[in-house]
Amino acid sequence: MSAAHAIDVDGGHPGRIGPNAIIRTAEALRLLEGSGSTERVFRAARLDRYLSKLPEQMIDECEVTSLQRSLCDLLGHDRARAVSAMAGRLTADYLLRHRIPTAAQAVLRRLPSRLASRFLSKAIAGHAWTFAGTGKFTIQHGRPTIFEVKGCPVCRGQTADHAVCDFYAGTFERLFSTLVHRDARATEVACEAKGDSACRFEVSW
Repeated sequence: MSAAHAIDVDGGHPGRIGPNAIIRTAEALRLLEGSGSTERVFRAARLDRYLSKLPEQMIDECEVTSLQRSLCDLLGHDRARAVSAMAGRLTADYLLRHRIPTAAQAVLRRLPSRLASRFLSKAIAGHAWTFAGTGKFTIQHGRPTIFEVKGCPVCRGQTADHAVCDFYAGTFERLFSTLVHRDARATEVACEAKGDSACRFEVSW
């Protein structure tokens, strides 16, 4: 297994995250909890303005942190995790439809899983600044493939006895199960909310 490669996620957009973290969470909330709960969670996070006009540009990472915290506060950890995981899968579906070229997807599906994983991981790392904000993102190629976010904006300020960054896990799992191997699974094996030094995700198949 090769050494981890640290990726500078500043990318010229310090503290900014792509709007899918808000848009897909709203979508997942409506699907799983209904419009009433969606409004309450967004109001508690002081983001209810997005329910009438969803963001179209990069957003402040603090808004993602606030939304994830409100999810847990109002829904409890189990229901919040289900919403976040679905939001992650919906984000991956969006990326597959609109951001990853169809030709590139076809090539990845034809490659051996080991090579497909390496290419997909590099692509994820190259766009880490769009989802990790000011967090530091690293990858470790291999089987399992390991992603790590230090200073994670998703669980920042939360305390739990279990991992809570299901938004990332859901995204990674959908991308890998679609493009690398149909049995790919992403598991968060360490989480800053539990007191770990970083949020770490293992993708295996």
